[in-house]
Amino acid sequence: MLSLVVVILVSYLIGAIPSSLWTGKLFFKVDIRDHGSGNAGATNTFRILGWKAGTGVLLFDFGKGLLCTTVVSELAWIIGDGPIALYPGWELEPMLLIICGVAAVVGHMFPIYANFSGGKGAATACGMLYGIEPISISISLAIFLILMFSTRYVSVGSIFGSLAYPITQLILRYGIGWDIDGSILLFSSALALGIIIKHKGNIKRLLNGTENRVSSFKPAKGRLNNEQQSAA
Repeated sequence: MLSLVVVILVSYLIGAIPSSLWTGKLFFKVDIRDHGSGNAGATNTFRILGWKAGTGVLLFDFGKGLLCTTVVSELAWIIGDGPIALYPGWELEPMLLIICGVAAVVGHMFPIYANFSGGKGAATACGMLYGIEPISISISLAIFLILMFSTRYVSVGSIFGSLAYPITQLILRYGIGWDIDGSILLFSSALALGIIIKHKGNIKRLLNGTENRVSSFKPAKGRLNNEQQSAA
């Protein structure tokens, strides 16, 4: 049990590193939470600080989830007597991947370094999913990008990319014979369902024809940079 506690704690502390908050304060002298949506995540960083800062934050947050599932989870095997299953029948490897990944996402959303005020965890969750099973999440990401650029609706890409995630894993396991643990299938299905439910407002707007489209895919300079240039 000691090994599980340690890797969960380490994963949380890594996930809790507030990259957007620290980027804003170190390089722009602003608290990103005081601007835009008030969210300490990559999307708000792109919007307020521009594409360079946003890209750095996105990659860092993605890396947090990937690091915890691929590296931190392995620490459990060398601490004390090693990990134990939380309930009989749950294989240790997928259990560790899921637990460490979720701890990183929770850390990002509720960071101890920033008074527990963090981002939504999308980038960190994506990194976590790559660490758990990279093929299915790569396919989902491709679907997301294709639909977003072709329809200009971010919500359409998110909904169908999420829906494709567990379906792809089912095809990989039962159609091709890949060794994907049942707990990962359950986890991915619950995750996809949660994302789709969270988009219920977007679905209504899509059906009503009132959903907002992306106006431009040009790299954003950031609202803060634009305001500073206007003031100059």
